[in-house]
Amino acid sequence: MSTVAATHPAAVSAGGQVHVKPGRIVSADILRGLTIALMILVNTPGDGRAAYHQLDHIPWNGWTITDLVFPTFLFLVGCSIVFALQGRLERGESKGKLAAKIVRRAATIFAIDLILSIMPTFHYSRLRIYGVLTRIAVVYLVAGLTFLYVRRIRPLLAITALCLVTYWILMRYVPTPGFGHPTVDFPILDPDKNLGAWLDRHIMAFLQRTIHTGHLYERTRDPEGVLSTIPSLGTAFLGCCTALWMRRPGMTLKKNRLYLMGFGVCSIILGKLWNPFLPINKKVWTSSYVLFCAGIAMVLLSLLSMLVDEQSWKDRPRWMHAAAWPWLVFGSNAIFAYAIADIWEMIFNFWHFQDPSRPGRTYGLFHWGYLHTVAAHGSTANTSLVYSLCFVGLCFFSTWLLWRNKIFLKV
Repeated sequence: MSTVAATHPAAVSAGGQVHVKPGRIVSADILRGLTIALMILVNTPGDGRAAYHQLDHIPWNGWTITDLVFPTFLFLVGCSIVFALQGRLERGESKGKLAAKIVRRAATIFAIDLILSIMPTFHYSRLRIYGVLTRIAVVYLVAGLTFLYVRRIRPLLAITALCLVTYWILMRYVPTPGFGHPTVDFPILDPDKNLGAWLDRHIMAFLQRTIHTGHLYERTRDPEGVLSTIPSLGTAFLGCCTALWMRRPGMTLKKNRLYLMGFGVCSIILGKLWNPFLPINKKVWTSSYVLFCAGIAMVLLSLLSMLVDEQSWKDRPRWMHAAAWPWLVFGSNAIFAYAIADIWEMIFNFWHFQDPSRPGRTYGLFHWGYLHTVAAHGSTANTSLVYSLCFVGLCFFSTWLLWRNKIFLKV
């Protein structure tokens, strides 16, 4: 399923310093680790009903911090494509061989998602074709192959604009069969009547008839549906453009990052300006959402870069190495960290207990542990957060075991 690398661009010395490969963009590694940690945190609350508002997805239009997590990761996927491939292409490596590696890696990520969807029973009927890792696999495949042949910012921005405008036209002007025209017969982005939800239901019905498996995450729609993959590609392409800009020669690092911060602010403004016409919405990954989230990612990356990339990483104070270390651990095995969180949750929920307050209902070990530890005297937003942080700590320990033994899984 994956290969194991004995070395990695980042490692910890006996003195506690984190050593990175020369030319490595440490800020991108740190932001990836922060994103994965936050993804695990919001996915496994102690009590979702009591969790802080910002640690849960917005029901429909709008956004919270939680809604920024997945697009930030996809944005960093785009950055990583450039960081990983540009040097190899400049050294003359074959595009054919690199394309084969991209296809193989995307297929592996997709296979991991399918396996996780049927665990722990491994029952074929539980298969979910769509999913977070499926979207990552598809976006990585298309963005990676595109970058092999389009390695300049302006053409990539043009492709991004094409993705976003095409999706806006489809969602705003194309009628949904059986429901009518958006904004005329039903509100734009109606949860069940929008074109994306209609298409996902018909695709899933076809899969049920032909291979007798598959389901939608929200029954009548799926947040990782087919049509919304189009704008999610724009998120990755903006990451590619960002990485190309960060490697642009001819200006100081500080000036480069200040420009990048300005681009991020402009992207946020454009997203907000588009919002009244196509609302910011994570569950259908609207074009305004792409610009808004990518802009925030650019600002965060530029700030982190000015903090840790501006001078030699080895010359940074020890406290900075200590502060960066947990996120580098998570970022070094990002897909493993995400997968191990799912696996731990499945293990905890394998055992079930009777719910004394609701006869005939049961709950898993994860919830039982929450009710009998931090929430023994009542469930609150704070107890939910503390329990979730403990779970993040468990996932960190699992990922750290690989880091400690210099094992870095490359799918």
